[in-house]
Amino acid sequence: MSMRCPACGTLYAADAKFCTRDGSRLQTHAAAPAAPAAPVGTGGASPSSTTPRAMTPPVGVQKQFNPAALAGQVLEGRYNIVKKLGEGGMSYVYLGEDISTKEQYAIKVLSPSLVKDGNAMARLRREAALGMRLEHPNVCHIVRLGETEDGIVYVVMPFVQGEILSDRNNRKGQLTLTEVVPFVQQIAAGLQVAHGLKIIHRDLKPENIMITKNPDGTEKAVVMDFGLAKERRAGAELEKLTATGIILGTPEFMSPEQLRGKPLDPRTDVYSLTLMTYEMLTAKLPFEGKNQQELMIARLRNDPISIRTRRPDIPESVDQVLTKGMARNADDRYPTAVEFATALGAAAGGNGGGVLGKLFGR
Repeated sequence: MSMRCPACGTLYAADAKFCTRDGSRLQTHAAAPAAPAAPVGTGGASPSSTTPRAMTPPVGVQKQFNPAALAGQVLEGRYNIVKKLGEGGMSYVYLGEDISTKEQYAIKVLSPSLVKDGNAMARLRREAALGMRLEHPNVCHIVRLGETEDGIVYVVMPFVQGEILSDRNNRKGQLTLTEVVPFVQQIAAGLQVAHGLKIIHRDLKPENIMITKNPDGTEKAVVMDFGLAKERRAGAELEKLTATGIILGTPEFMSPEQLRGKPLDPRTDVYSLTLMTYEMLTAKLPFEGKNQQELMIARLRNDPISIRTRRPDIPESVDQVLTKGMARNADDRYPTAVEFATALGAAAGGNGGGVLGKLFGR
C-alpha cells in the first residue's frame, strides 16, 4: 500500500501524510484490491464476525497474557476484552466491557518492553493522574490505571464511537465554515479545561479528534489522547521525564517553539488548533516544502500561505484570525484557545460565543 496526492497524483510511502508539492493531505492508494478489513480506531469499528474465545490453560499452569492478543481474555476479573481496535509503538487499544455494569470502554495496554522502562511507566502514571482530572463533554478522559498480576499495565477510557477527524477530512475534502466553526469551538472548550489544570495537549492533530453524535443527533468534537500532555509548571523530576529539548508530537501540526524544543504553554495548542482549522477548510497545510525538513523550516522562517489564495470564498476577517493564530511568535497569537475560537466564530459571521457560552454554561 502507498499514499497518493489527490491533487497531483504523486505517490508516496505508506507513512507519508501530506504532499510535499502542494500540501494536500494524502489518500490511501492500493495497487490491487484487497480483502476488506475492520476499521481501526478508538470508535466506529464494526463488530467481529466471530466471538473471541478465552484461552484455557492446562491444569496447574498459570494463565499467561499476551498484550498484543488479548481478545477473549478478562483483565483482573473485571474487564472482558472484546476485540482489538488498534495499536501503536507504545500501546495496544482494545474494546472492553465491564462485566458487572456491561458498560463499554477503550482499554489502552502498554507495550511489554515499555513496562520495564522506568521513565515510560512514570510517564503513563502521570498521564493517568492528569487524565482523570479532565472530565468534560469534549475530552475523552481517563477512568483508571490498572496493572495485572502478569505485569500488564493498562488505562481505561470511555469508548467514544464516531469518525476520526482525519478520516472526515479525507472523505469530504474541504469542509464549510458552518461545519468547522462549531468543531473548533468545542475543541477549544475541552482544551480550556485542560489548560486551566495547567495541562498542555502538545500533540493536537486531526487523528486525535473524534467526531461523535449527541443524543439529539447533532455532532460534536472530542479531544482524544492526552498521552503527550505536559504540566505547565514542571518540577525538576518532571523536566527529567519529558526530556527538555527532545521534540515530542506530530511534526505537521507542531508549533515553532515545539520544533525548537523550547518551553511550551497553552499557545502551542492554539497554534496546532489553527493549523487544523486551516486544513479542515482547504484540505492542505499553510506551508509548502519538498520534504518534511523543508516544511518544518518553512514554519520557522516563512509566513503561512493566505487561506484566501486557496479558498477565495473565505472572508478576509477569517484569514486575519487564522494568520494571528499561526503567528511564529507565541506572544503574537491568541493567548487562549477559547479566544481564538470566539474570534473565528465572529469572523465567520456568527455569534462567536454562542457554542462556547453553552459549553461553559453562560
